Amino acid sequence: MNILVTGGAGFIGSNLVHHLLANGLGSQQASSVVTLDKLTYAGNAANLASAGRRHSLVVGDICNPRLVAEVMADHDIDVVMHLAAESHVDRSIDGPEDFIMTNMVGTFRLLETFRRHLKRSGRDRAAGYARALRAGGNCLFLHVSTDEVFGSLGACDAPFCESTGYSPNSPYSASKAGSDHLARAYFHTYGVPVVTTNCSNNYGPYQFPEKLLPLMIQKALRGEALPVYGDGSNVRDWLFVGDHCRALELAAWAGRAGETYLIGGRCEMRNLEVVNAVVATVAELAPARQIRPAGELIEFVTDRPGHDRRYAIDPRKAEAELGWLPRESFTSGLRKTVQWYLDHQEWVATIETGCYGGQRLGALA
Repeated sequence: MNILVTGGAGFIGSNLVHHLLANGLGSQQASSVVTLDKLTYAGNAANLASAGRRHSLVVGDICNPRLVAEVMADHDIDVVMHLAAESHVDRSIDGPEDFIMTNMVGTFRLLETFRRHLKRSGRDRAAGYARALRAGGNCLFLHVSTDEVFGSLGACDAPFCESTGYSPNSPYSASKAGSDHLARAYFHTYGVPVVTTNCSNNYGPYQFPEKLLPLMIQKALRGEALPVYGDGSNVRDWLFVGDHCRALELAAWAGRAGETYLIGGRCEMRNLEVVNAVVATVAELAPARQIRPAGELIEFVTDRPGHDRRYAIDPRKAEAELGWLPRESFTSGLRKTVQWYLDHQEWVATIETGCYGGQRLGALA
């Protein structure tokens, strides 16, 4: 089985590549895993340095249909796991065009190219794919998305589920919502065997240091101010990236074509609670650094425009149909995450200086 992972040099993508190489897809070992990644600021080839001989990295843009077609043909791709995306909300507010191009146009290019790839191989209707899937001849397009497409929940609202209406509030979430609709349309119009997943906030190894947890880890280690938007009461549902990767494997193997599965950690926490937990864990695991208490470091900053108040996911469908449950609690996952960053300070340093990609980054925000 040959699997194409778009965005495989990024945070979730690189964790998924390592997971697939170690565990395969369902009952089958991956013959090869091919990463297609543009290696923008959040993509880092070093994340895949230990992937081994069954992995190939192709540097390129998913918006390039000729390149995508060549990769699918040259590697005889059976399964596409599409994670390539611009994903930082603040960056989408400052420069939305990149998000529209990658998240919407790029998804369209992939879907259309995969449709043609399947047609050439004679596997061009969903029922046939489903039979092939169960027989071990996988041929599927997994579209990985976010809970942000559903907008913001009130304090007493029920969590998001698969029937929740879309209500995106940022250029990022709007571009991901558009890509979700394209994926759905390609299943219903052309029979492309698409499965869509929408996940809650991920954390874990290889996460780009501008995101909340790694940013707070680094600032706590340095005794720097911890910037928290607004009053810190925004609520997110937290999911350890390793648990997410297992869910993606199961969705690609056992998911029903045309269906959507919401993947969440059943772990709602206010941002202020998260920051306090991060600092306490850093202090516990790095006692020699004499970490200052969070209360001395937290600095409330002006909230960003359109900042959603609460996200929460009801993952019962994924649990029932895919047999998936998270293995990590927030406490255990956070300990693994903090320890990874403590053990990989050189990795963080190369990103902060921009040495890993031939470009220099400004101050992390």
